[in-house]
Amino acid sequence: MAVPRFYEFMLPILHHLADGEPRHWRDLREKCVGEFGLSEQDRLEATPGGRPRLDNRVLWANTYLFQAGLVNRPGRGEVQITDRGREVLTNPPDVIDPSYLERFPEYRDFKSRTQQQGAGEPAAETSTAEKVTPLESISTAVAESTAALHGELLQRIIAQPPEFLEHLVLKLLTAMGYGGQAGAVEHRGRSHDGGIDGIIRQDPLGIDRVYLQAKRYTDAAVGRPSMQAFVGALHGVQADRGVFITTSRFSQEARDYVERIPNRIILIDGQRLAELMVFYDVGVQVEQTFTLKRIDEDFFE
Repeated sequence: MAVPRFYEFMLPILHHLADGEPRHWRDLREKCVGEFGLSEQDRLEATPGGRPRLDNRVLWANTYLFQAGLVNRPGRGEVQITDRGREVLTNPPDVIDPSYLERFPEYRDFKSRTQQQGAGEPAAETSTAEKVTPLESISTAVAESTAALHGELLQRIIAQPPEFLEHLVLKLLTAMGYGGQAGAVEHRGRSHDGGIDGIIRQDPLGIDRVYLQAKRYTDAAVGRPSMQAFVGALHGVQADRGVFITTSRFSQEARDYVERIPNRIILIDGQRLAELMVFYDVGVQVEQTFTLKRIDEDFFE
């Protein structure tokens, strides 16, 4: 038989995780091979990019389950069922597909992030009968993959100790060009840091400095009191500007406060943090590159 569609793997994977033990995605792939009765020829079937189609679809099934909050990723390559995943198995549907996942807010957020990338509907949910150009298909697939990557980056950051985020933001701003060749970065995130987690010196003498604060939150929004404390810390070092980064979001009161004060405070929430990490290649790597060519009209003229 042909390799099943990616969403047809989701319910079997969830069943194989029902005992609560974390499993590597390759182990889940092998269980699905037996369940679907896939042949060696099916296993060798490749995508146009040369990657095994089976691996690609099992990985995407895990990604969609993760985006819906039905599984988490406790370790490298590992997948583990969540309480929500167990709830689904108490009254499982015939198949878990993208329309079924719509009931979960995290999945709807994932779709929204995909659309914000400028691709419209995710490629996996687009009807095969819909007429789209190859360029549109590639753009949609890249946007969907990037949106999924944003969510996974934040989950990985939140799972790390708070100090990890402090070092991360210094590395990110350096990748963005702050500090330059003659500048320097300093990590100050410790119990007596005075409300400053990091400093980037823009010039050799340290006259031009950027001060950083990083908060590793999950669901809680960063409010106005945190903004006031950061501004107070800036006054303590006679600075008038800084960057406040969080893995969650900022309350409207916090944003309004920053707009009214004379200090120049840049706010970077979790979504923006993930976008910047992907754009500046921090914590990510290129998996595959595709080249789309067209006729060179000048050559024929």
